Amino acid sequence: MLEIDELSHVYPNGVQALDRVSLSIKPGMYGLLGPNGAGKSTLMRCIATLQTPTSGSIRFDAIDVVREPQDLRRLLGYLPQDFGVYPRISAYDMLDHMAILKGVADPAVRRAEVERLLEQVNLWSVRKKAIAGFSGGMRQRFGIAQALIGGPSLIIVDEPTAGLDPEERNRFLNLLADIGEHVVVILSTHIVEDVADLCPAMAIIAGGRIIRQGAPHELMHELEGRIWKKIIDRTELEALRQHHELISTRLISGRTAVHILSDHDPGEGFTAHQGGLEEVYFTALAASRRAA
Repeated sequence: MLEIDELSHVYPNGVQALDRVSLSIKPGMYGLLGPNGAGKSTLMRCIATLQTPTSGSIRFDAIDVVREPQDLRRLLGYLPQDFGVYPRISAYDMLDHMAILKGVADPAVRRAEVERLLEQVNLWSVRKKAIAGFSGGMRQRFGIAQALIGGPSLIIVDEPTAGLDPEERNRFLNLLADIGEHVVVILSTHIVEDVADLCPAMAIIAGGRIIRQGAPHELMHELEGRIWKKIIDRTELEALRQHHELISTRLISGRTAVHILSDHDPGEGFTAHQGGLEEVYFTALAASRRAA
């Protein structure tokens, strides 16, 4: 289990990226959902031992991550938001090189590991192709392959599906689901659907703070009967905002669909809307902005 307690981080320029973050993460897929700039990548980098937090603690089973970073690195697989490779090297040779860096010294063991991983991420047929010629989704699958070298028990993936087309996104999410049954996998993203599709537990982070956490189905149940929808003209939006707790807007055929939060039927042409995880997310962000 990964235990994060009162974790804070302040950058040298005075920006507080994390503010007393506390989480308990069990084996399985865990979603960390938040807008760009919320502190997700800073939290991932602290867990991955790439930067030392200003205060607080991180423990993974018996390991004190802040004091014993080398011990965690032996158990860690990490796919950052941007990762660099030598573009002219083939996928096979690059993965073999990374396996050496991760300490897989025996050539026969390393060959078996590299071949297994390339099969697992469905890149065996292009193993001799230079990574420079890979699509975005193929690069991300290669990134997962390098993160899986050595059989890590903690895997971190940071914004893994940003920029992928729908087919590649589905392929990548299916791959994550396959590997996330018996190890801790943290999926950090701003894409609500990724968490809804994969994660039995999640947290929402904004402004460096955890503002909601729990099981997605439980969080959605809390909003049952409280979300209302109406189609309006754009010119009506500001007046509606003054009288209702607006949580989201969306354009539909040139008109504006608004979702509001209300414990009672607001009338005025609003209809009940079955809220999903997107409504949980927007409701949490709206409440966070009001409290700021």
